[in-house]
Amino acid sequence: MSEKIITAAILVIGDEILSGRTKDRNIGYIAEYLAGLGIDLREARVVPDVEDEIVAALDVLRGRYTYVFTTGGIGPTHDDITADAVAKAFGVGIDEDPRVIAMMLERYKAGELTPARRRMARIPAGAELVENPISKAPGFRIGNVIVMAGVPSVMQAMLDFAAKGLETGQRMTVETIEAGAIPEGRYGDPLGRLAAQHSETIIGSYPSFLDGKFKNQIVVRARDPAKAAAARGAVEAMLAELAGDGKPL
Repeated sequence: MSEKIITAAILVIGDEILSGRTKDRNIGYIAEYLAGLGIDLREARVVPDVEDEIVAALDVLRGRYTYVFTTGGIGPTHDDITADAVAKAFGVGIDEDPRVIAMMLERYKAGELTPARRRMARIPAGAELVENPISKAPGFRIGNVIVMAGVPSVMQAMLDFAAKGLETGQRMTVETIEAGAIPEGRYGDPLGRLAAQHSETIIGSYPSFLDGKFKNQIVVRARDPAKAAAARGAVEAMLAELAGDGKPL
C-alpha cells in the first residue's frame, strides 16, 4: 500500500446516458469500490459517442489523475468507438488482437464470429487485456487508462480483474454524525470554522428529506484515524452546544 495519494477519474461514454434513455449505474459502484482500495475518485464526466470529444476528455483526465476508468462504447455496433478513440489519444494503431479472438472462441463457434462481433477484438497496440468472464470480449488497459464495458455486471467483473494491477493508497476513515433536528442554517457557520481548524480532514453536511421531515448528517473523512476522531469530537461538541442553547431549532 502506498502512502501517496492515488487519484482517479471516470469517463462515461455514450449518447444513451446523455439522452436519459439509460440511467448510469456504474459511477457510484466504481466510487465505492475505489474508496475501498484507498483511491480517491476526484472527477466523473459523461461524453457522447463522438471521437474528438472522447479524445479531448482523455487527454485532460489521464494527465490529471493516477487512473482513468472509462465505461461504455466497446460493443459490436458502429457507434461503439471507444477503442478507436483511446488508440487515437495515445497515438497508436488498432487492430484485431489474436488473444481476444481466442477468448471469444471460448463462447462462440468460428462461424458465429460475425464482423460485428469481431469489432470487439480490436485493441490498441500495446494494451493489456482486462478479462471479462461473463461475455468473454475483454476490456483493456493502456497507460493509466482502464477501458471497461458499460453493462454494469460486465463492468464489475472487469473492475475486479483490473484492480489486481492498481496501486492502492491509504483508506479514508469515515465518521458519520447525526445532527438530528438541528438545521443546517444553525450549524453552518460553526461547522465552517471547525472545517478550517481541522484542515487535514474533509467535513461535509448532507441533508435528506424522509417521512416528511428533514434529516441532517455531518460526515468527517480523514486518512489519519486520530484526526478523524478529533474532528468528530469537535462536531459533536458543537451540536451539543447548539441543542442546549435554548434557541428554537
